[in-house]
Amino acid sequence: MPLHEHVRRLAAGKNFATVVTLMPDGSPQAQLVWIDTDGEHLLVNTERERQRSHNVARDPRVSVLLVAADDPYDTAEVRGRVVEVVGGPEGRAHIDTLARKYTGGPYSSPIGSERIILKIAADREIVR
Repeated sequence: MPLHEHVRRLAAGKNFATVVTLMPDGSPQAQLVWIDTDGEHLLVNTERERQRSHNVARDPRVSVLLVAADDPYDTAEVRGRVVEVVGGPEGRAHIDTLARKYTGGPYSSPIGSERIILKIAADREIVR
Protein backbone atom coordinates (compact mmCIF):
# COMPACT_ATOMS: atom_id res chain seq x y z
CA MET A 1 0.00 0.00 0.00
CA PRO A 2 1.45 3.43 -0.93
CA LEU A 3 2.36 5.86 1.81
CA HIS A 4 0.16 8.92 2.34
CA GLU A 5 1.20 11.69 -0.07
CA HIS A 6 2.17 13.97 2.87
CA VAL A 7 4.56 11.29 4.20
CA ARG A 8 6.00 10.71 0.72
CA ARG A 9 6.57 14.45 0.25
CA LEU A 10 8.41 14.81 3.54
CA ALA A 11 10.50 11.67 2.94
CA ALA A 12 11.39 12.70 -0.61
CA GLY A 13 12.48 16.18 0.45
CA LYS A 14 15.64 17.32 2.19
CA ASN A 15 14.02 16.77 5.60
CA PHE A 16 15.20 14.89 8.65
CA ALA A 17 13.43 12.16 10.57
CA THR A 18 13.73 10.68 14.03
CA VAL A 19 13.62 6.89 14.10
CA VAL A 20 12.70 5.21 17.37
CA THR A 21 13.59 1.54 17.92
CA LEU A 22 13.32 -0.62 21.02
CA MET A 23 16.38 -1.61 23.07
CA PRO A 24 16.65 -5.16 24.50
CA ASP A 25 15.16 -3.97 27.81
CA GLY A 26 12.20 -2.36 25.98
CA SER A 27 13.38 1.23 26.41
CA PRO A 28 13.24 3.49 23.34
CA GLN A 29 16.29 4.56 21.34
CA ALA A 30 15.88 7.63 19.10
CA GLN A 31 18.20 8.67 16.28
CA LEU A 32 18.03 11.62 13.89
CA VAL A 33 18.47 10.28 10.33
CA TRP A 34 18.38 11.08 6.66
CA ILE A 35 15.15 9.67 5.22
CA ASP A 36 14.01 8.42 1.82
CA THR A 37 11.07 6.60 0.28
CA ASP A 38 10.30 4.24 -2.57
CA GLY A 39 6.65 5.34 -2.42
CA GLU A 40 5.52 2.29 -0.48
CA HIS A 41 8.14 2.21 2.31
CA LEU A 42 10.24 4.65 4.28
CA LEU A 43 13.93 3.94 3.70
CA VAL A 44 16.57 4.41 6.39
CA ASN A 45 20.23 3.71 5.69
CA THR A 46 22.48 2.57 8.52
CA GLU A 47 25.39 0.26 9.24
CA ARG A 48 24.72 -3.39 10.00
CA GLU A 49 26.61 -3.16 13.32
CA ARG A 50 24.77 -0.11 14.67
CA GLN A 51 22.47 -0.48 17.68
CA ARG A 52 19.36 0.37 15.66
CA SER A 53 20.16 -2.55 13.29
CA HIS A 54 20.41 -4.96 16.22
CA ASN A 55 17.21 -3.53 17.70
CA VAL A 56 15.09 -4.04 14.56
CA ALA A 57 16.54 -7.52 13.97
CA ARG A 58 15.14 -8.47 17.38
CA ASP A 59 11.93 -6.37 17.27
CA PRO A 60 11.00 -4.80 13.91
CA ARG A 61 8.57 -2.23 15.36
CA VAL A 62 9.58 1.40 14.80
CA SER A 63 8.17 4.88 14.96
CA VAL A 64 9.39 7.53 12.54
CA LEU A 65 8.74 11.26 12.97
CA LEU A 66 9.38 13.29 9.80
CA VAL A 67 9.80 17.07 10.11
CA ALA A 68 9.96 19.61 7.28
CA ALA A 69 13.23 21.52 7.29
CA ASP A 70 11.48 24.82 6.59
CA ASP A 71 8.52 24.38 8.95
CA PRO A 72 8.81 22.35 12.18
CA TYR A 73 5.01 22.21 12.37
CA ASP A 74 4.84 20.34 9.05
CA THR A 75 5.22 16.80 10.35
CA ALA A 76 4.09 13.23 9.92
CA GLU A 77 4.49 10.18 12.10
CA VAL A 78 4.69 6.65 10.78
CA ARG A 79 4.26 3.74 13.15
CA GLY A 80 5.23 0.49 11.52
CA ARG A 81 7.83 -2.21 11.18
CA VAL A 82 10.95 -3.05 9.26
CA VAL A 83 9.82 -5.53 6.62
CA GLU A 84 13.08 -5.94 4.71
CA VAL A 85 16.79 -5.26 5.14
CA VAL A 86 18.77 -4.68 1.94
CA GLY A 87 22.56 -4.74 2.02
CA GLY A 88 25.41 -5.25 -0.41
CA PRO A 89 26.00 -2.85 -3.29
CA GLU A 90 22.43 -1.51 -3.09
CA GLY A 91 22.87 -0.48 0.55
CA ARG A 92 26.20 1.19 -0.23
CA ALA A 93 24.83 3.03 -3.31
CA HIS A 94 21.84 4.26 -1.31
CA ILE A 95 23.99 6.10 1.25
CA ASP A 96 25.65 7.98 -1.63
CA THR A 97 22.20 8.86 -3.01
CA LEU A 98 21.18 10.20 0.40
CA ALA A 99 24.45 12.13 0.79
CA ARG A 100 23.94 13.83 -2.58
CA LYS A 101 20.38 14.74 -1.51
CA TYR A 102 21.44 16.21 1.85
CA THR A 103 24.99 17.49 1.22
CA GLY A 104 25.33 17.73 -2.56
CA GLY A 105 28.18 15.22 -2.75
CA PRO A 106 29.06 11.57 -2.17
CA TYR A 107 29.08 10.06 1.32
CA SER A 108 32.38 11.02 2.92
CA SER A 109 32.22 9.64 6.48
CA PRO A 110 34.16 6.48 7.31
CA ILE A 111 32.12 3.31 7.01
CA GLY A 112 32.66 0.84 9.84
CA SER A 113 30.49 -2.02 8.60
CA GLU A 114 28.19 -2.95 5.73
CA ARG A 115 25.63 -0.27 4.79
CA ILE A 116 22.05 -1.52 4.85
CA ILE A 117 18.64 -0.11 3.99
CA LEU A 118 15.84 -0.62 6.50
CA LYS A 119 12.55 -0.77 4.57
CA ILE A 120 9.75 0.37 6.85
CA ALA A 121 6.10 -0.43 6.13
CA ALA A 122 3.47 1.78 7.75
CA ASP A 123 0.87 0.27 10.05
CA ARG A 124 -0.40 3.75 10.92
CA GLU A 125 0.27 7.21 9.50
CA ILE A 126 -0.48 10.39 11.39
CA VAL A 127 -0.24 13.52 9.24
CA ARG A 128 -0.52 17.05 10.56
